[in-house]
Amino acid sequence: MREAPWMLVTHHQGDAAKSEVGIRAGGVIRRAPDELAGRTMLEVLGEWDTLAPVLRGLDPDRLAPVEGAVLLAPLLYPPKVLCAGANYYAHLAEMGVDRPPGPVEPYFFFKPPTTSVVGPGEPIVLPPRAGRKIDWEVELAAVIGRRCVDVPVEHALDVVAGWTVVNDVSSRDLLDRAGAIAPPFGHDWVGAKAGDTFCPTGPGIVPSWMVDDPQRVALRLSVNGVVKQDSSTTDMVTPIDQLIAAASRAVTLEPGDVLATGTPAGVGFPRGEFLAPGDETVAEVDGIGALHNPVAERTTREDSSWAR
Repeated sequence: MREAPWMLVTHHQGDAAKSEVGIRAGGVIRRAPDELAGRTMLEVLGEWDTLAPVLRGLDPDRLAPVEGAVLLAPLLYPPKVLCAGANYYAHLAEMGVDRPPGPVEPYFFFKPPTTSVVGPGEPIVLPPRAGRKIDWEVELAAVIGRRCVDVPVEHALDVVAGWTVVNDVSSRDLLDRAGAIAPPFGHDWVGAKAGDTFCPTGPGIVPSWMVDDPQRVALRLSVNGVVKQDSSTTDMVTPIDQLIAAASRAVTLEPGDVLATGTPAGVGFPRGEFLAPGDETVAEVDGIGALHNPVAERTTREDSSWAR
C-alpha cells in the first residue's frame, strides 16, 4: 500500500530520552522545520491551528536527513487512546453478530497510553500465561488537534489534525470473565485490551489534508507475510465523523488524543489463529503507511518480576 508523501514522526539518535519531532519522506527521516524545533509532538498538536499552515507548504527535500535516526511511537504519549469496538459489518459477521438494522450508538473503550503504546519495530510482548489467545486488529486512527466537546457531526473532521495506524492487540482469552459476580460484569475489557505493548502506533502522523476521504481508504494486516485482514473503511458501521462526534459527547477530546476507529474482518479469533513469539505483524493503511512490529515472549528475572 502507498505511504504518504511525508508524515510527522518522533525519533531519536541512540537515546530515547532525547526524542524529537521530525519529518519522514520516502523512508528518510529529516529534521523538522524550524517552527517545530524543540517541541514534542504533543506540543505541536497543541498548537496545531498555528503550525498547520506552516506544514501545508512543506517541502521535505529542503530538510536535512538525520543520520542514525530511530523511530518511536509518534506520540509519547497521547493523553487518551479511545477505541471504537465492533465497527465493521464484515467483522461483526465473522464474530457471529447479526448485522444491525439501522444506526447504532458507538461503543468505546480505552487503552492506557503510557504502557500500551509502542512504536514501529518495537515488540508486541506476549504475557506469560497458559492458554493465551493474543489477536491482531489493524485500525485507522484519528489524531485530535483541537480541544472539543459535543462537536457537531458536520464539524467533526475539523478537529482531526492527522491520521495514523493502530494495531489494537487483544487478549481473546480474557474477554469473557470466569466467575463474574453478576452478568453485567461478565466482559473484562481491561484484561482483553489494555495489556502492555498492546497498542502499536505509527509509523507517523499524516496531516488530515493529505487524506482526501478517510471513509474510503484500504486497510490490510499480515502476519509473517500472510495477509489476514484486507478491507476498506467503506465497511464501517458508524462513519468516522459520527464516531468523533459521539466520542466528544462521552469525554472532552484534547489535542493528541488518539481515536482508533475499529477493525475489519480477518482477525484470528474466528479461525483459532493467534500470535506467537517470532511472528511479525505489518498493519497498513493506504495513503498513510505500514506499521511493522515483531512479537516476543516476555522475559523476567525471578528476583524482580514484580518491579519493571
